[in-house]
Amino acid sequence: MRPVAHLPHIALLCMALAAVPARAQTAADLIADAVQYEHGEGVPRDLHRAVALYCRAAVLGAADAQYALGWMAANGRGMPRDDGAAWRLFALAAEQGHAQAGHLLALLPARPDAVLPACLTPAPAAVAPAAPDIGLIPPPEPAYPAGSTPVRRLVDRLAPQYGVDPRLAMAVIAVESGFRPDAVSPRNAQGLMQLIPATAQRFRVRNSFDPEANVRGGLAYLRWLLMRFNGEVQLVAAAYNAGEGAVERHGGVPPYRETQAYVQRIAALYRQAWHALPVPKKNARQAGRSSFSQ
Repeated sequence: MRPVAHLPHIALLCMALAAVPARAQTAADLIADAVQYEHGEGVPRDLHRAVALYCRAAVLGAADAQYALGWMAANGRGMPRDDGAAWRLFALAAEQGHAQAGHLLALLPARPDAVLPACLTPAPAAVAPAAPDIGLIPPPEPAYPAGSTPVRRLVDRLAPQYGVDPRLAMAVIAVESGFRPDAVSPRNAQGLMQLIPATAQRFRVRNSFDPEANVRGGLAYLRWLLMRFNGEVQLVAAAYNAGEGAVERHGGVPPYRETQAYVQRIAALYRQAWHALPVPKKNARQAGRSSFSQ
């Protein structure tokens, strides 16, 4: 069963979010306002409002906001103290290269099963039902074309390093590029895992047409999305296709025909609704080997 955040915490954040004016739109604006309310700089100090503003910026993917929210969760500032939520937030920020979050993450025990704050957990939107989980017995491997064998070997080698199930990565590659390392989409998504330039830069991929570099970048993005969406595969797939911002705006799978079809194609190849939460690389030694190590 999926864990549920503490109800008073949900109510607190919802009330605080409702009280925040809608004038600030960018993550930078939200963070600047949050800092003012957190420290009482020119406004009455209001930690609950600071948490709400950091939440809004964190939803937009701002690593600084994820780090600040993690710090407040770790210290019980504006919200009940929650070391698990702090670990998850530091992990999200560290995945994007936030140095301070990475340092704190290395000092904390791994908590990949912890729940993110309620403001960062979208409710799933209605989609056609995915194939059911198979339980402890893995579903059979789809019949991929013979030419995909080199990619399969590459994924089997790299995916455990990122805590990503190789079967999920193979499903994404099959749908995204059909196993073509030279694939380019009309939106300039490139390579096996179809990284757009902004995503490639975000995850430090210099050459998206290099198969190993591309797969590493795609796995890093999948790992980040799995952490962000609590391992819910349909939300991860939707975010990979339409962007995490679209999933946030719609509170689940966006009502785009392309994205709805994409989610179903992934579900047909990866017949599990949930994925174990990966442990960030900075905690790999502490947490032991990946759940998907060969």
